[in-house]
Amino acid sequence: MKPTNTDKLQAVENKGVASLSKGAVSGAGMDRKVATKNNPFKKFVWPILLVLLVLAGYWFINQQGGKALFVDSERIAISKVQLGTFEDFIPVRGRITPAKTVYLDAVEGGRVERILVEDGTALDAGDLIVELSNASLQLSVLGNEARVAEQLNNMRSIELSLEQNRLQHKRNLVDIRYQIKLLTRQLAREQALVETGAVSQSAFDDTRDTLAWYQSRLDLTLESQQSDTKMQSEQLTFLKSTTKRLEGNLAISRQNLDNMNVRAPVQGTLSGFNIEVGQSIGKGERLGQIDTPNDYKVTAYIDEFYLGRVDIGQSASFQDYALTVSKIYPQVQNGQFEVDFKFVEQQPKDIRRGQTIQTKLTLGDASQALLIPNGAFYQDTGGNWLFVVTQEGNQAVKRNVRLGRRNSRFIEVIEGLDEGEQVITSPYSSYQDMTVLKLN
Repeated sequence: MKPTNTDKLQAVENKGVASLSKGAVSGAGMDRKVATKNNPFKKFVWPILLVLLVLAGYWFINQQGGKALFVDSERIAISKVQLGTFEDFIPVRGRITPAKTVYLDAVEGGRVERILVEDGTALDAGDLIVELSNASLQLSVLGNEARVAEQLNNMRSIELSLEQNRLQHKRNLVDIRYQIKLLTRQLAREQALVETGAVSQSAFDDTRDTLAWYQSRLDLTLESQQSDTKMQSEQLTFLKSTTKRLEGNLAISRQNLDNMNVRAPVQGTLSGFNIEVGQSIGKGERLGQIDTPNDYKVTAYIDEFYLGRVDIGQSASFQDYALTVSKIYPQVQNGQFEVDFKFVEQQPKDIRRGQTIQTKLTLGDASQALLIPNGAFYQDTGGNWLFVVTQEGNQAVKRNVRLGRRNSRFIEVIEGLDEGEQVITSPYSSYQDMTVLKLN
C-alpha cells in the first residue's frame, strides 16, 4: 500500500522523537543545533477547513428546507398577526355628476336668430333659451296645413253625403208607409163596392196590385236601409280615424315649427351652451344640457375583481353621508366596471360637479378575525404563502397559508397563521424562489 501524506508526516515526527531520545540517553550533542524541516502541507490545512465549513453550512441550510437568502431586516416590513374586527369594504374614488341631465338637441335645423340666456343660467321649465329660423320648414308646414285642410274638407263632404243618404231613406220609408195606408183603406172600400157593381173588377184589381207593389217596395227599402246603415257606420269609423291621424300630423307639423323656439324642458342649470347669433344649427345637433340643481350622484369605476360582490342597493359612505348603489353598468372596460351611487338622505352642500371624492363601499358585515396588514406581498404570492418569522427572530421561513377577504388596510387570515406570529408584508419580488430568509 502506498504511504499517505499523513503517514509520511508521522514517520518524520517519530524519527525526530527517536533522535531526541537517543541524545538524552547518551548525553552527547546537547549543544548541537537541531535543524527543523518545513512541512509543505501545513499551508493547505486552513483553506481546507474553511471549505469544509462552507460545505457544512450549505448542507445545513438545505436540510432546513431549500434556498436561503440573507436580507437586511431594516429594509423589509415585518407585521404582527393580530385578532381584530374586519370591516369588509373597499375604497372607491368617485366623481360628482348631476343626478339627472336633460340634453337640448335641435329637433329641426335652422339659423340662430336670438339668444336669450347664457351658459350657467338657472332656468325654470318652459323658459325660452334660443330662437331659430328655418324658411324651408315654414313653407313645408304651410303646405302641409293646406293639404290637411283639403283632406279634412273632403272628409266633411263625404260625411255630409252619407248623412243625406240616410235621411233620404227615411223619407222614402215615410212615403211608402203612407201610400200603403191609403191603398189599404181604398182596397177595403172598393171590395164592398165591387159586390154592388159600383166599382169595376178591373179597378179593384189595380188597387190591389198597387198595394202589393208598395208593400214589396217597403221590404226592399228596409233591406237597403239596413245595408246602407252598416256600410255607413264602418265608413264613418274609418273617416273619423283618418281625420284624427290627419289632425295629429298637422299638430306635429305645427309642433316642429314651434320647436324652432328652444325652451327649457325642466328646471335646472344650463351648461355646455356655446352658440352664437347667425350660426347654422344642423338637425339633431346638441345645443347644451340642463342639470338638475343641487342634486348629485357619484360615478365610480371599480376593479372587475369585485364584480360578483357589488349589487344594487349596497351601502357606501362618504364622510358622514350615506350612499347606496343605484346603477351598475354591464360593460367592463380596461378591467373596470362603472357604478352610480346616490345619496340616501342628505348630500354635502359644498360639493361641485366634476369633483372627485373618496367613498367607502361596504361589501359585507364586520366580523372578528385574525388580521395582517394589507401589503405589496399579496400581488407577488396571490395570498397563497408568506414568509413567517421564527421565534428566534433571525430568519423567516416560507409557509403556505389561506387568506380571505381584504380591504385597504387588512387581510383576513383563514388558516396557516396564529395570533402573535410575525410575517413579512413587504414586496416578495426578489424572494420568489427562496424558502428561507436570513435576517441580519
